[in-house]
Amino acid sequence: MKEKTYVEDIDRSMYDFRNEEKDAYRVKEGLTPAIVEQISREKHDPVWMQNFRLQSLQIYNEMEMPDWGPSIEGLNMENIVTYVRPNTHMSAKWSDVPEDIKDTFEKLGIPQAERKSLAGVGAQYDSELVYHNVRAEVAAQGVVYTDMESALTGKYEDMVRRHFMKLVPPRDHKFAALHGAVWSGGSFVYVPPGVSVEIPLQSYFRLNAPGAGQFEHTLIIVDEGAYLHFIEGCSAPKYNVANLHAGCVELYVGKNATLRYSTIENWSKNMYNLNTKRAKVAEGGKIEWVSGSFGSHVSYLYPMSLLNGEGARAEFTGITFAGKGQNLDTGAKIVHNAPNTSSYMNTRSISKDGGISTFRSAVVVNPKAKGSKSAVSCQSLMLDDISRSDTIPAMDIRTNDADVGHEAKIGRISDEAVFYLMSRGISEEEARALIVSGFADNVSKELPLEYAVEMNNLIRLEMKGSIG
Repeated sequence: MKEKTYVEDIDRSMYDFRNEEKDAYRVKEGLTPAIVEQISREKHDPVWMQNFRLQSLQIYNEMEMPDWGPSIEGLNMENIVTYVRPNTHMSAKWSDVPEDIKDTFEKLGIPQAERKSLAGVGAQYDSELVYHNVRAEVAAQGVVYTDMESALTGKYEDMVRRHFMKLVPPRDHKFAALHGAVWSGGSFVYVPPGVSVEIPLQSYFRLNAPGAGQFEHTLIIVDEGAYLHFIEGCSAPKYNVANLHAGCVELYVGKNATLRYSTIENWSKNMYNLNTKRAKVAEGGKIEWVSGSFGSHVSYLYPMSLLNGEGARAEFTGITFAGKGQNLDTGAKIVHNAPNTSSYMNTRSISKDGGISTFRSAVVVNPKAKGSKSAVSCQSLMLDDISRSDTIPAMDIRTNDADVGHEAKIGRISDEAVFYLMSRGISEEEARALIVSGFADNVSKELPLEYAVEMNNLIRLEMKGSIG
């Protein structure tokens, strides 16, 4: 049986709907001190934040573009609009959100998900949150879940100032500096000591404007002995111009606390996804990353965990699906800075129709991290003979008292497996989709239910090339 080397590309029409642009305000394309000051005035920043933005812009102008990953030559900041405010104000009532924006999130299933299974929801449209709500029983526990601007200009300003871009400083890399200059929107979460938030919080980011960037900042602080599951989703319609996503996520996990952070990124294939995510974990604490990367033209995405307290733990579970015109460079980094810390990475990457999927990881075990353990497992599946998959694991072990392991597998769908399923009456398209779903199963079962369903639907769409 001759192997088929082509599978039709995904029909993204369920995500590619777009609204007529009715933004109330937008800055000019490009990146200048005047534009940054303009954004700062629009955001009603305190003086320290305005200065921080301008300092970040200066750092951005001094730093070089990355020269080690996928090409981002098609991204020209002179053509990117860094701030677009939709024609509405943030509301805690869904009925108050304008109909066109409401319709967007209804199509994406956000209100339905909130009513069924979420403790709170924030919905961002272009550069601003348009809806934010948290259940009364969760707020009664002392849990704070609000937009970043309200936290910055309200009673949580001191907490924001102590934590904002301390884990990801502007000098970390060029796009961290860009974020520091033009950030807008995002969520602020604080979970008090000992509080367990039994049902998840969720933020959803939708970029509607062509040629725009989205730069939301998420800051989560889970205090001693507390628990939180936070879910993040992203999507955008496709345009024939470059869009940019350069958000930032900073997670602080306290002593004996646990934070589970789940993300499904389903950006359109004109998006440059240059996002930065980082967690700091105290003694006995645990960070659990669950990451699904399905969209964007180019991605650089490597959530990082700093295990700074004895017995701190990190788990990273990820799946990447690279199709036609996509170069997705994803992975994770874990730094063991204290004794008896442990980490585990488990990833699956799938590439098809000329897509390029690269798994890039780093495990660092510093001299003080005696008795630490780390295991990395990465598996890649190529669905045809024109796709590519690479694994680039790095291990930097600076103590003899550590247990570190790594395994990697790269392969293709076998003709025999497809033939076997077809002999049982299954079509070739469905056979291939079943094999891919099975390959991704131990990752998808870690996703929140709605997103696991979405991921399996996406896999079937990729196989069939049409909806329905």
